[in-house]
Amino acid sequence: MSIYVFAKWQVKEGQLNAVLELLKEVAAKSREEKGNLFYDIHQSQQDANTLLLYEGYTSEVAVEEHRNSPYFQGVVIGQIVPLLENREVVVASKIAAI
Repeated sequence: MSIYVFAKWQVKEGQLNAVLELLKEVAAKSREEKGNLFYDIHQSQQDANTLLLYEGYTSEVAVEEHRNSPYFQGVVIGQIVPLLENREVVVASKIAAI
């Protein structure tokens, strides 16, 4: 069963360009992962400092491999998270009956 990750990042004032630059590496490496279906980044039209990430993975194992990868730990956790005011992450699966 495919797993989807929805993340909402509120970037600290003045840090947007740094986060976007770091996200280039994260997006490229994420899309190369065996279990990745897609990795899309969106920016709010109401607030440029609000980024929305929409990711798809083939399984829960693929999500865990993504989160435990050296680049995720080093870049996302180590470099991007300190530049965020807030970070919300929801992991979901599709409701097939609807």
